[in-house]
Amino acid sequence: MDLETEPVRRRRGAELEQALLAAAWDELIETGYAALTIDAVAHRAGTSRPVIYRRWPTKADLVRAAVDHRMLRDLPLPPDTGSLRGDLIELMHFANQHRAGFTVLLTYYLGPYFQETGTSPADLRENAFQDRATGTDVILDRAAARGELDPACLTPRIRSLPFDLYRHEALMTLKPVPDDVITEIVDEIFLPLVRSIERESSR
Repeated sequence: MDLETEPVRRRRGAELEQALLAAAWDELIETGYAALTIDAVAHRAGTSRPVIYRRWPTKADLVRAAVDHRMLRDLPLPPDTGSLRGDLIELMHFANQHRAGFTVLLTYYLGPYFQETGTSPADLRENAFQDRATGTDVILDRAAARGELDPACLTPRIRSLPFDLYRHEALMTLKPVPDDVITEIVDEIFLPLVRSIERESSR
């Protein structure tokens, strides 16, 4: 045995899965979905195709898992500024710094994936979060508990509205959303809408 040769450490379980998902993500953003191959992912991860296929039977399954992993990685604790307005603005500022490019990347690199699977970015996001509360959900529920808004007005569409508008702006400009637009989303659209719904429901 060559004592100067360091033995290859076998990765197993969660460690191996993390390495495979990271390799798939890196391959995706370098080549796009159409050009991504299982061989390339296996080579990047230092493993073999059968190791990948045992976990994810198709390329689409692997890419979906890689996107889920990336989407949920390093999610921030929802800010707690003491007000609904402050929390929403702070969360959007965080998204600008750490997540603004993510939605753009998904749309750009995953076009063929969406065509092949008949899904959309919204489906990917729903699959990733499933029953997990989003940062916006936590903020809105906390505001309702403080009495800042009526929880009865928080329909799924209303809950998603602030970041639906944020993501639309990011996709249309391919840039982080400017601070004045973030403030406009919160102060001129979302908060007035919620208050208007509360007034209508109280009549």
